[in-house]
Amino acid sequence: MLTYSFENIGSESMYEYIYKCIKMDILQKKLKPDEKLPSKRVFAKNLGVSIITIENAYAQLAAEGYIYSLPKRGYFVSNLKKQTIHPAKEKPLADQRPKNEPAYYADFVRNSVAPDTFPFSVWTRLLREVTATENELSLLSDTSVGGVLKLRQAIAEHLYQFRGMSVDPEQIIVGAGTQYLYSVIIQLLGRNHLYAVENPGYTRLTKIYESNDVKCCHIPMDDSGVMADFLKSSEADILHITPSHHFPTGIVMPVSRRYELLSWAAKQSERYIIEDDYDCEFRLFGKPIPTLLSIDVMEKVIYINTFAKSLAPTFRISYMVLPKHLVGRFYQKLGFYSCTVSSFEQFTLARFIAEGYFEKHINRMRTYYRKQRDTILMAIRESSLNPYVTILEEDSGLHFLMKVNTDVADAKLISAAKSAGIRISCVSNYYHDEQACETHMIIINYSGLEPEKVETAIERLSKCIVDVILQGK
Repeated sequence: MLTYSFENIGSESMYEYIYKCIKMDILQKKLKPDEKLPSKRVFAKNLGVSIITIENAYAQLAAEGYIYSLPKRGYFVSNLKKQTIHPAKEKPLADQRPKNEPAYYADFVRNSVAPDTFPFSVWTRLLREVTATENELSLLSDTSVGGVLKLRQAIAEHLYQFRGMSVDPEQIIVGAGTQYLYSVIIQLLGRNHLYAVENPGYTRLTKIYESNDVKCCHIPMDDSGVMADFLKSSEADILHITPSHHFPTGIVMPVSRRYELLSWAAKQSERYIIEDDYDCEFRLFGKPIPTLLSIDVMEKVIYINTFAKSLAPTFRISYMVLPKHLVGRFYQKLGFYSCTVSSFEQFTLARFIAEGYFEKHINRMRTYYRKQRDTILMAIRESSLNPYVTILEEDSGLHFLMKVNTDVADAKLISAAKSAGIRISCVSNYYHDEQACETHMIIINYSGLEPEKVETAIERLSKCIVDVILQGK
């Protein structure tokens, strides 16, 4: 099965990027003449994109003669020797992709997990037990689009114990990553709606929605989250938010704003709120914040979460909780799909949760990250940077904000850090436009920083930022 990474997609549309990837595979003879390409539906499901996206990519390739179709058989790679196309004139694919980021001494942007924190021995043992004891037919058969029932039961129990959410396993839909689930939600709710996202916010989310052929608008935020007045005037139907711990600002939405948004959703039957419970497991002070779904009495919230943060970014298992009245629509409209997560992984994760290992792992990681955060904060306080910065939103999630008292442009701060081998980003990088941007606010994401590098990393960052500040005076 063809598989492509979207990490370096840049500003291209999804179908253009897929078209170029297939085209270069053909020109470089990775795809042989007359080789059959995946069906549009299978390919779309594998990549987590819409069928229309694959259809457009195939149509462009066919129009240019790189592939051909046969009735009721599908698409095949053309024999370019018989055509007038000259592959030698094409640039190699590596030349057309954005250059890889340099090797950084410390990366405060990338999400990763220290290898020695993942419970490999437990996971390996549970996988062996699943292989030895689970029904062979269950392991090898095609599963329901909703996922393995044992995993959905384990997730439902976990949500009740950890998040105070009372949901039926039938409401839970398992999928390979949140990006795949976003596309499923679009297919379920429809492409004729206007989808609203937070500004600033997760910039890839806009690309995902637009690549799935839906219109997207950006709602400004205040200290309580998305501003209800702007939402009402936007004419949006679907709102996508991260109320428990917003990225990148770290805002926790107060209950008054939550009820205000639920009131907005309740006024029209086709309005829904997608609650992305980002970083909810890693509140480092106080109790976890109750979910929006737990106070929703009108069935207007679609809850979504992932194990990528709590276990590892490469752990591509996510899930969503649908309102009860949407469950029937989901299976009627999308029941022909198969679940995109391996049954072996689902049964293993079900045991990992049900036997208490997930809770132990979260508790252990919470302690690990609290120590990591405290070490970084102490290093900042003891550095030359301390007089110039204010720390914000450090009690939740795996990042905090460092406001720098300077007039120097954010791009210059980022460039100075890069020259010292430190990768940083600023809140201003996550706005849809430059108007009313929050500037001089550095995001310190410490999830992937090795503990032994903390002291040197902060020392380097402090020196380069202080030098820039002093030069700017």
